[in-house]
Amino acid sequence: MEQGLRRFEGKTAVITGGATGVGFSTAHRLASEGARVVIGGRRADTGSEAVERLRASGLEAAFVRADVADANQVRDLMDQAVRLYDRIDILINNAAIFTPGRFMDTSWEDWRRVFDVIVSGAYLCTKEAARRMIKEGVQGRIVNVSSINSTRALEESSHYNAAKGALDQLTRNTALELIDRGIRINSVALGFIDTPMSVVDGVKEHETDWFRDIYVARKKIPQQRSGQPEEAAGVIAFLASEDASYMCGAVVAVDGGLSITF
Repeated sequence: MEQGLRRFEGKTAVITGGATGVGFSTAHRLASEGARVVIGGRRADTGSEAVERLRASGLEAAFVRADVADANQVRDLMDQAVRLYDRIDILINNAAIFTPGRFMDTSWEDWRRVFDVIVSGAYLCTKEAARRMIKEGVQGRIVNVSSINSTRALEESSHYNAAKGALDQLTRNTALELIDRGIRINSVALGFIDTPMSVVDGVKEHETDWFRDIYVARKKIPQQRSGQPEEAAGVIAFLASEDASYMCGAVVAVDGGLSITF
């Protein structure tokens, strides 16, 4: 980050799933550039810990317990953000869940829960945040955190991949409909990022032999490594800033070049 950069001075950012991984790194990045951040999440313990870490660095942050799949809790999240900081300027739809499972073994409950969090959560948060942005005349910025899996097939990921594909299309359609209201919406499509979600059944997939063989040794990822949360946060911050003023409905790959190989 450029020393002394303050692109978000006086702005309020709501970040769902902001207590860990990419969400926390984004919260830290935006707050470091002057934003007042509100972290929304289901777990009060991790949320409170994240806020304590930010405040220990002299940054302004608050946590609101909220399940993004629950319309009432999303409404309360946005209301509390306004009560705390008067307005909402930025929304980062980052909340997601993933549990591997083959299509024929995936239960309806598992399928629905993934869609509820990733797609319905973004729908609810975008609508509630946009209503408040429009009411206050805010030139809002919304960034959805998607995945390059949205355009690819991968075994044991049908529910997650389909949900991310829907999120990309939600990005495009809401960007089209809300740009006239002064709200600019874009998305990042992440590749392999070193976060808690990359640990499956106690194994960190980026440290396995198959990852080193396929993605590193064979250069399936041209940069030959997984990404760090801070690298994803940098692009998210860019899209949330006026540096991206002529971007609307874009889905930007942050994947070390994985999406250009085959």
